[in-house]
Amino acid sequence: MDVTSTPDTPATPVFCTIVPPHLLDKLAQTDDPARNEPARRTLDHDTQLRTRRHENARATTARAAAEAPSGKPNRTIYDAGHAETLPGTKVHSEADSPSKDASVNRAHAGLGATFDLYLKVYGRHSIDGADLPLNATVHYGQKYDNAFWDGERMVFGDGDNDLFLDFTIPVDVIGHELTHGVTQYTANLDYTGQSGALNESISDVFGSLIKQYSLSHSADQADWLIGADLLGPNVTGKALRSMKAPGTAYDDDVLGKDPQPAKMKDYVETQEDNGGVHLNSGIPNHAFYIAATTIGGNAWERAGQVWYDVLTGGHLAKNAKFADFAALTIKAAQARYGAGAEHEAMVKAWSQVGVTPTE
Repeated sequence: MDVTSTPDTPATPVFCTIVPPHLLDKLAQTDDPARNEPARRTLDHDTQLRTRRHENARATTARAAAEAPSGKPNRTIYDAGHAETLPGTKVHSEADSPSKDASVNRAHAGLGATFDLYLKVYGRHSIDGADLPLNATVHYGQKYDNAFWDGERMVFGDGDNDLFLDFTIPVDVIGHELTHGVTQYTANLDYTGQSGALNESISDVFGSLIKQYSLSHSADQADWLIGADLLGPNVTGKALRSMKAPGTAYDDDVLGKDPQPAKMKDYVETQEDNGGVHLNSGIPNHAFYIAATTIGGNAWERAGQVWYDVLTGGHLAKNAKFADFAALTIKAAQARYGAGAEHEAMVKAWSQVGVTPTE
């Protein structure tokens, strides 16, 4: 399997928000205007932003090769002032002292945490491998219930302060969205079906690793939650997703029950959400959790290294299935570590989630 995106071929950007559309659809159908109106506005905005991200991502890809790596982050934060115009007003540069605005400081820190993991652990200079500047806009829109990477910058809503809090709070949300950029510049996975679910899962994996690395949490200490501390005080739940136990992140009267499957036998066949990319990502998410905890130690080291090797190795096809990805992780583990514990952990992980690797 060969990846079809090359340094000379612009990658195909995807549009993904951290809160999946199936969850916002659920909220938009509630009878309470205080809850359905923010959800409906967010869904409308996200539809419009798909085109904007497509244009920005192509421009960013074209610029990347011209910049030489420096090994240091270059972060700039903007404030949208609750409007919907990007980037907004520049309020913080790399060398500035901390802001009085907590959202600005959290965005700055989250961009830095993402940069640090990729550089210090995997030797990657920013998301494009060439020190792409990391820009972010905070306070986007009115009660905007989402965060996204548009191909040029991170954008954070403040949430509605009821079901969702400020989207700069969870560092793994920032890492998740920026990793969509890493995937765009490397394997360039199609955002549909199983390849789209892999695209989502890879972002969850590295988003979780960024949080674990920043907290110095081992695989056993980690909570394996995506978006912990994001759900508001009126939600019965702990996060948007759980890698340890997909399908258990929330069970709420308004949001419904977390619909993610953990095993291939429960794979969701649907036309919604590009073939259920935010649902079925629970399967490879769970495989990574099993592999990382079986190996033990710090998940960003051996298990994370295997996932990174596959993502950047040039053999992951744009339309890869779970079975293809599984086979590549098993081969990558053996190539880097030999036929030992790491290789055995990969075999075990995919077997336990019911994915049979391709031959």
